[in-house]
Amino acid sequence: MFSLGRILLPVDFSDRSQSAARYAQSLARRFGTELVLIHVLSPPHYELATIEAGGTLLDDLFTARIEHARKQLDSFLASELAGAAVERILREGDAARQIIETARACHADLILMSTHGYGTFRRFILGSVTAKVLHDAMCPVWTGVHIESAPKVEMLELRRIVVAVDLGPQSPQAIAWGLQIASACQARLVIVHALPCAGRTPGAGPIDPAWRQQVTAEIEQRIHALGAPDGVEIALEPGDAPDAICRYARSVGADLLVIARGSAAGSFGRLRTNAYAIIRESPCPVVSV
Repeated sequence: MFSLGRILLPVDFSDRSQSAARYAQSLARRFGTELVLIHVLSPPHYELATIEAGGTLLDDLFTARIEHARKQLDSFLASELAGAAVERILREGDAARQIIETARACHADLILMSTHGYGTFRRFILGSVTAKVLHDAMCPVWTGVHIESAPKVEMLELRRIVVAVDLGPQSPQAIAWGLQIASACQARLVIVHALPCAGRTPGAGPIDPAWRQQVTAEIEQRIHALGAPDGVEIALEPGDAPDAICRYARSVGADLLVIARGSAAGSFGRLRTNAYAIIRESPCPVVSV
């Protein structure tokens, strides 16, 4: 039975954090999940390096800074999360490292975070903290550029789930995760594979139907060998992986896209190379497994 016993939710008190929390709330309601909110303070010497003071003054500043952050964390979404199982953790140091280590220590089943935010999280469309978490986290990571526009919790539903595979060694994990959450949510699930060579090249003639049929049969057979059960819907989409996968997710109105991210300890494969691009272009949240 699919379980999300504990979700780690990094927050920086921005609007994006509040929107990401809606997805966490929705999952918590469905699966009885415990939410672990973590806020990471950057090391004080980064912020106070230009202040010429010492002793008691700096100690007071550090203490006030921590107390203020603790109050913010304790009050963040207090009314929205009333009645839910919530733990709130305040850490200091490198944000990505603290998130990854906390996820490992609390045995999180999922990290759910925006692609970037304010303060420590502010970088590019895929922030540096999120990029590091995606690279090093051992558990699945739920993120996406559209998290900030999440609807109300009551309107969040997982009805259509797309699992993208590159047929590499991490693909079985993505298929298994997608199948389990789709079953738990009674959602439609489609497994999609991008075929870079399936489109017509400039000046080339039409694709030989017999060749395409053979390739399709071989790929579907490999997908079943990776754990896809008989009867599951499989789509082969022409084009490079990010464009083909995101185009397909958009065409079916996917509520969630699952990809095989791999881990720092394993091989990544072609889809891992394109993971950041897929997350940036996806029309829906992406879970990287």
